Amino acid sequence: MRKKGKTVAATAESKRITFKPYVWITIGIAGLTSLFHVLGFIFDDVNIALIYLFPILFSAVYWGIAPSFYAASAGVLAFDYFFVPPFLSFTVQDLRYVLSFAVYLAVAALTATLAARLRQQVKLSKQREANTAALYSLSRQITAIGDIQVLLDNIISRVYETVQTYVAIYLPDDKTELRRAAWAPAELGIDESESAMAIAMLSFRHGEMAGKGTRTLKDFSGLFVPLRTEERTFGVMVIRTGNEDEALSAEELNLLEAFGGLAASAIARIKLSEEAKLAHLTAESERIRTALLDSVSHELRTPLATIIGSASALMEGDEVFSSADRVELLGTVRDGALRMNRLVTNLLGMVRLESGMLALRRDWCDAEDILGVVLSQVKGFQQDRRIVVKLPDPAPYFPGDEVLLEQVLVNVVSNAIKYSPDGSEIVIAVRQTGPWVRISVADEGIGIAEDDRDRVFDKFYRGADVNGTTGTGLGLAICKGIVEAHGGTIAAGPRAGKGTVVTIALPAGDPGLPEDWERKEEEA
Repeated sequence: MRKKGKTVAATAESKRITFKPYVWITIGIAGLTSLFHVLGFIFDDVNIALIYLFPILFSAVYWGIAPSFYAASAGVLAFDYFFVPPFLSFTVQDLRYVLSFAVYLAVAALTATLAARLRQQVKLSKQREANTAALYSLSRQITAIGDIQVLLDNIISRVYETVQTYVAIYLPDDKTELRRAAWAPAELGIDESESAMAIAMLSFRHGEMAGKGTRTLKDFSGLFVPLRTEERTFGVMVIRTGNEDEALSAEELNLLEAFGGLAASAIARIKLSEEAKLAHLTAESERIRTALLDSVSHELRTPLATIIGSASALMEGDEVFSSADRVELLGTVRDGALRMNRLVTNLLGMVRLESGMLALRRDWCDAEDILGVVLSQVKGFQQDRRIVVKLPDPAPYFPGDEVLLEQVLVNVVSNAIKYSPDGSEIVIAVRQTGPWVRISVADEGIGIAEDDRDRVFDKFYRGADVNGTTGTGLGLAICKGIVEAHGGTIAAGPRAGKGTVVTIALPAGDPGLPEDWERKEEEA
């Protein structure tokens, strides 16, 4: 690809480079002629004529066909002037030499043509090899790119390195108007005149190359390559070719078209990947929405029915029920309200986790105080299950958000109660091991299958062995989010004998208490 606008100095240097082969050919012919004069007794006329072929071959291989014809002409003239009688004259005494000169020029022309063709083929082979290497390198480079802007920048950079002219890629916006997305070099722009953009849009809509060297608007100075796959056209690559009279070669057009095809395939891959992700997210959102509606509607319907039934009985049968009956009905209303409150709390907690709005209020937490609050909250639906608390003396302190950690333990203990039979024992144990405070909740319930021990912390996931126990599948997912926000871990495992153990590990923090801790205690 040719650069636009060479300077005068560059043009002069180009001319010096153009005439240099002829100077060297002249020097070479003169040197050979001098050598033949010095060693003339060794060579006859036929040998001298054959040796004059060497400058022709050399010129054809290294400089092209025009210098080789110059070498042939200079060799004939030197041979005629110095070695054909009458000597030192361009006249020919024996007319048979005229035929020899004609044969010599024909052989020289044929030899020069074949050598020039070979040189051109070698040049084309090297160019094709370089083009293939550039295309292969670009294809490998863009395979792992997942961001479309990074992809376009890499493509533009590689195309610019290869063609050494100004290049840009245009992509359609929401209104199908072409907008420049990437270009090189950065300090210079591409022609964005009304005519240029009209040709770019023409190339985009019809999916065909236009401009310099093509069948469409071939006199225009720029080249427009559509970024097209079999299914659709994604954009247009614009190359500024300058105002040279000669058209682009077939090799250049094929290379640029190949670059456009690679760019289109890479853009299609990224867009298909984005569409697949969007489809997956849509399907997942629909699944979650359906699961949420089913779970919430079922979970709300049961306590609401209990509350409505108990409240109606209290209102309509005031004279029928004794004081003990009223207390029992009011307890039923309270239990239903607490159940609904836990459900709403879990839903709000999941919304905060998903939206990134969960903010921790870190303070020093007393494990004994937290467990006291948790036991008071689960006491209403504990029923006949016995809860045993094992605390070291003194109870450990650790940094964290006390309210959120209470919510975590309420969820875990509630699950233990829900999936344990009446009369069973639930053990809550706290211990500090090195930099971690570990809180474990062990029950004697139905247990968790080995394949489900990691999945129970996923949103809306519930194991197969729930035995008809209702739930939304949000509680443990919220626990995991809150614990990980504290820098801790939560895991479920089997309990020796029967049941499940859920273990929460939280960073213990600095073992020393804050400076004002004792003052707070005294004020309290």
